[in-house]
Amino acid sequence: MIRTLPTPPSLLLLLPRVRLLLLRSFSLSSSPHPASGPPDLSPASVCDALAGYANDWKKALDFFDWAARQRRFQHTTDTYNRMIDILGKFFEFDLSWSLIDHMRDDPLSFPDHVTFRIMFKRYVSAHLVDEAAKTYRRLDEFGLKDETGYYNFVDALCEYKHVVEAHELCFGKDEKGDLGFDVDKTRICNMILRGWFKIGWWSKCREFWEEMDKQGIKKDLHSYSIYMDIECRRRKPWKAVKLYKEMKRKGIKLDVVAYNTVIRAIGLSEGVDFAIRLCREMRELGYEPSVVTYNIIIKLLCEKGRVQDAYEMLDEMRRRGCKPNVVTYNCIFGSLEKPREILRLFDRMIGSGIDPRMDTYVMLMRKFERWGFLRPVLMLWNKMEELGASPDESAYNALIDALVDKGMIDMARRYDEEMLEKGLSPKPRAELAPKSEEGS
Repeated sequence: MIRTLPTPPSLLLLLPRVRLLLLRSFSLSSSPHPASGPPDLSPASVCDALAGYANDWKKALDFFDWAARQRRFQHTTDTYNRMIDILGKFFEFDLSWSLIDHMRDDPLSFPDHVTFRIMFKRYVSAHLVDEAAKTYRRLDEFGLKDETGYYNFVDALCEYKHVVEAHELCFGKDEKGDLGFDVDKTRICNMILRGWFKIGWWSKCREFWEEMDKQGIKKDLHSYSIYMDIECRRRKPWKAVKLYKEMKRKGIKLDVVAYNTVIRAIGLSEGVDFAIRLCREMRELGYEPSVVTYNIIIKLLCEKGRVQDAYEMLDEMRRRGCKPNVVTYNCIFGSLEKPREILRLFDRMIGSGIDPRMDTYVMLMRKFERWGFLRPVLMLWNKMEELGASPDESAYNALIDALVDKGMIDMARRYDEEMLEKGLSPKPRAELAPKSEEGS
């Protein structure tokens, strides 16, 4: 069936991911005659396919354009946003704006707050703060210059370590009092507190925490959750536990996210068994543990070498209807030291419908490389391609290092060249230097 598709040359390299997409579409099709033509695409399936090309913007754009030409398919705001995010990751901002210009011509794909949250994120992560600010000022053109756009801009600055600029914007001497809309000061302070946390300025965190009280800014559940995280990161989890008790005295009702932070803090300060006890207490109070709750406990167990207990917690998750995610498996993979056990767990993860993340592949490939096993490294690489994932710089370097270690220089050099063709940066390796350079 795949062979009947009209496949332009620019799409040939896309076949593994497109094949996976189409097979999934066929499996969902109720048509008794699927061979009559390619399936109708949906925005969700296109977003899924684009996610597989997150590390190769040219292939992603080829697929995006190909999808636009398919029958009865029209790109939506969601599919445009996914493509813009990939382009921004590779600093292709002119192309991103070109897509935004196309979006505004169609009400089905008109830019929304997510579109510009992506642009803020990609500009600020590239340290192009002035360009992000210009983008914020353009929100009026799209009817989006409101409190949500403001929050998104401030949040991007704080998320990507430009909290100094965010603080100046919100509280500096040049701050304009009238934004044209109301802003929740507690929410803004929480963003900035988290920003100081992200860059590890612990003295600033404490100073800002105290300043909130001086300014009469109310601290809410999220404020306490962030500051408990800060205390844990400062390796003072007992202080996070004190904050938890302070919250209870103030009558602040905890949610699952706050409990997760406290469970981690108690696990670090008093031991994983106390964390498990608090998890049970949380359940008794009517808060069902989330996958994050279980992941915290599984990680604590693995860090203490209690891998069998971690497996039992994994089984408990399933019994209680909480589906593990890739982070769950990564926690266990990190503590395993037996190749066969790793491969069994990897197969179990795939079999349960959970696709590995790129960092999963890299972690396992690096483990096998350290142990001198090339065969499972190649198996993981093939599985990555089979599942339609696009390898990133770290994955290529892990594979090439494993090949070099085994003396497979020609094969390693081919992957090194493939990296360069994709615009990725291989590590300099003397073994892969051209022969003319070796002899000089």
